[in-house]
Amino acid sequence: MSRATVLLALGALSYLPFYPVTAAGPVSVERTLYLMGTRATLAVESTDRAAAVRQLERMVRSLERTEANLSTWRHASELSRLNRHPVGQPFQLGPDICELWPTLTHWHRTTAGAFDPGVGALIDLWGLREAGRHPPPESLAAAWAVTGIGHFEADPDPDACRVTRLVDATLDAGAFGKGEALRRLQMDLGSEAAWRVDLGGQVAVSGVAPSSRRWPVAIAHPARRYKAVTEVVLATGSLATSGASERKLEVDGEPITHILDPRTGQSLYRHTSVTVWHEDPLVADILSTALYVLGPDTGMRFAESHGLAALFLVPPHSSESMTVLVRPSQAFAERFPTGVGARHPTVP
Repeated sequence: MSRATVLLALGALSYLPFYPVTAAGPVSVERTLYLMGTRATLAVESTDRAAAVRQLERMVRSLERTEANLSTWRHASELSRLNRHPVGQPFQLGPDICELWPTLTHWHRTTAGAFDPGVGALIDLWGLREAGRHPPPESLAAAWAVTGIGHFEADPDPDACRVTRLVDATLDAGAFGKGEALRRLQMDLGSEAAWRVDLGGQVAVSGVAPSSRRWPVAIAHPARRYKAVTEVVLATGSLATSGASERKLEVDGEPITHILDPRTGQSLYRHTSVTVWHEDPLVADILSTALYVLGPDTGMRFAESHGLAALFLVPPHSSESMTVLVRPSQAFAERFPTGVGARHPTVP
């Protein structure tokens, strides 16, 4: 089946009620489709079903605009055009990426390179958009030499919104694209109605549902995506999770994950996962990737020192045991006290 056929099939899904309602009560409508290379589930709750359906359509259009802007497989997207732009010649950023750029560079500096969107060469080398491969050391060294957002020089005048590729480096939105899409959705819609979006495992919500029902979010076992370890109730902001089970490839019997360490060029396969809550979905997405790269111990120290709401799930003995250690940061435990229980519980 072609991708276009999949899109048409998913886009034709009917709106589904979340739960039984009376004619006079609040209604909830839902739509599922394929966006940004992943499954997206959108839900709106309102006292007016027709208004909820219209809002769903606005949400889809907002997400599609971000995909068209950031996709690296769409030849005409702004990110693709930047990646093809001649080395040494300034590229004029559009307003959306111009606004996004300072956030990307800020978190790259703050995480000491654990977050870095300039990993396009490494993604191609490891075959992460294909079946995966183990690159030879000399090829890895060459790709790592052109890895990093530091190879993009911003114009000293921030209002100019121009960047120059200093080498043949390329950007990839995998570590921030979903968060940026959800952030733009927040800005486009605000809290006109209560809505929830699950974009490939990153969840964002806005508004209080007329039924006063909050939005429950299950947090999965690090190695088993469909096994919930715990559940939190999300009233605002976004939850983003990074882990190896999201997209795992195997080459010659060895696992390769889609998350790379931009500081070394290596694929990072760990049995742990990390979930980050932040009011800004873009920041939640960026930090979940960065903390996974840093690992549970260094990542937890980073989270505590920056007051971040982060939850690490760590199986004992680096195994895929069903028993996991649930390690919330102080900020996470305070925000979701019923979701994590004791400070360091073990969940079977």
